[in-house]
Amino acid sequence: MSKKYENKREKKSNEENICKIIKSTEGLIVKALGGFYYVKLFEDDSIIECRARGLFRKNDITPLVGDKVVVELTENSLGYVVDIVDRQNSLIRPPVANIECLVIVSSFTEPKPNYLVIDKLTAIASRRNIPVVIVFTKSGLLYDESYIETYKKAGYKVFCVDSITNDGIKEVKKIFLNGIYVFCGNSGVGKSSLLNAIFPNLELKTGDISKKLGRGRHTTRHVELYSTGSGYIADTPGFSAIEFLQFEKMLSEDVQYCFPEIDKRISECRFTGCSHTKEKDCAVIKAVENGEIARSRYESYCTIYEELKQVKKWEL
Repeated sequence: MSKKYENKREKKSNEENICKIIKSTEGLIVKALGGFYYVKLFEDDSIIECRARGLFRKNDITPLVGDKVVVELTENSLGYVVDIVDRQNSLIRPPVANIECLVIVSSFTEPKPNYLVIDKLTAIASRRNIPVVIVFTKSGLLYDESYIETYKKAGYKVFCVDSITNDGIKEVKKIFLNGIYVFCGNSGVGKSSLLNAIFPNLELKTGDISKKLGRGRHTTRHVELYSTGSGYIADTPGFSAIEFLQFEKMLSEDVQYCFPEIDKRISECRFTGCSHTKEKDCAVIKAVENGEIARSRYESYCTIYEELKQVKKWEL
């Protein structure tokens, strides 16, 4: 770091420190962008642009959208996040805290459902104790009951909708109560269009499918909370793939507990420590062969299991 930059940084820090604190209050981070946190104050619903105090960097903590925080307001209109209220839960990607429900959005076509992406998201949510709802969009272009049955069989609440005709929108809208509902999924599946259909006043920007790449163009660039009256929803940037280790680091033997249909059959296995990948007379493998567990879900389990075999206990 150059001497000139150090002096400039020290001068800015000193200016900030001598600012008189007017008051301390609490609020909710509704947007994080470029190092700034936009906090909606509980006392009057005003939104204040804030920086985070250096203690967060020192302790390797990052405030997240959805965090309830304590902020200090200064006489020169600067705001500072100084503390984070205990989180209920959080995700690394999308970076959101205190999630009431993760709404995983996929489409029947353009792009086609990616089982592995959906299953990685459900596994991560299970690991973080976050309830999941799955919504399949574009039912007007194509309707495939097999996708719906795959996840209903696994124990998830599933909806199918068409954001153009509004088919199924009323049913989905009923799930929204108090709390923060996070929408995520592949690029181009219609997250923003779905949210606009449920809450027309949002007027979120939507995009088309790239014919050359076969996937959606990103229209949502950052995570932001939008008020629904009783709670909040978050539209998040789309993605085309998930590297599990970037989202959730865990041991391979723990993945079985992140698939509810596998978890409930663990006690039926003959061997303690069964990986459910190749063992003879494994209850899970038998359930797959009998059609009680969807083969696509089982294949996702095996893929994640192999991906996490490189993780060692000491790394956690």
